[in-house]
Amino acid sequence: MHYKQAALEMRKSIVDMIHHAKSGHPGGSLSATDILAYLYFEEMNVDPTQPKDPNRDRFVLSKGHAAPVLYTALAHRGFFDTELLPTLRKLESPLQGHPDSKKLVGVDVSTGSLGQGVSNAVGLALGAKLDNSSVRVYAVLGDGELQEGIVWEALMASVHYKLDNLVIIVDNNGLQIDGRNIDVMDLGTIDDKFRAFGLNTIEIDGHDYDQIEKAFATARETKGVPTAIVAKTIKGKGVSFMEDVPEWHGVAPSAEDLEAALKELSAQEVK
Repeated sequence: MHYKQAALEMRKSIVDMIHHAKSGHPGGSLSATDILAYLYFEEMNVDPTQPKDPNRDRFVLSKGHAAPVLYTALAHRGFFDTELLPTLRKLESPLQGHPDSKKLVGVDVSTGSLGQGVSNAVGLALGAKLDNSSVRVYAVLGDGELQEGIVWEALMASVHYKLDNLVIIVDNNGLQIDGRNIDVMDLGTIDDKFRAFGLNTIEIDGHDYDQIEKAFATARETKGVPTAIVAKTIKGKGVSFMEDVPEWHGVAPSAEDLEAALKELSAQEVK
């Protein structure tokens, strides 16, 4: 499946599975969909038939509450059957509210406590370096997550150890559970902060595939320092009534909302 088509199918699955769960986080899952679709269907060296291959690239969803975007990427990539998706957050389901590497094939790191995922990613990248491995590590962070101090400790370590096999992607949608970032805790200019910490920093439109492709290509070519891709995104992207609305951070769509969302998504043409 082409990554553009995958992104559309993932968005449909995201709203559907959260509706069935009656809880979850649609806004931040939809904003990161294009990034994860590109990663899993184009960029990363992964094989769903060999999910434990030691030479596979690693992915860490540091913003673990956006688990639906990871689950849909894994399912549509073939790691498990898409029929499992509606079991999100159900008892005994491997699709818990946050990713659990012990319960679900394809999940490299269990995440949930904000900031800790990126620290895990730094450890994975450092381990690969020590093993002289070609493994690359990708971590997606929320912009609100950058308010956690542990993130910046991890960034310092990533530069100190010259982890050019690490790519950090910030899902910069401007919103968090309590409202707009600028009102909760102003992050200032994110890209300047990353540059000040010494990372190769690239700003992109996180929904523009040409820019996404060029950013990851640049990251591969960059030596001696990790890369940070600050991706400007729209929370709830793809479903007009969810877009840039803080309330859709953690609210499940009703039956009527689901019908409207699926109708809108089904009408979108993949070019």
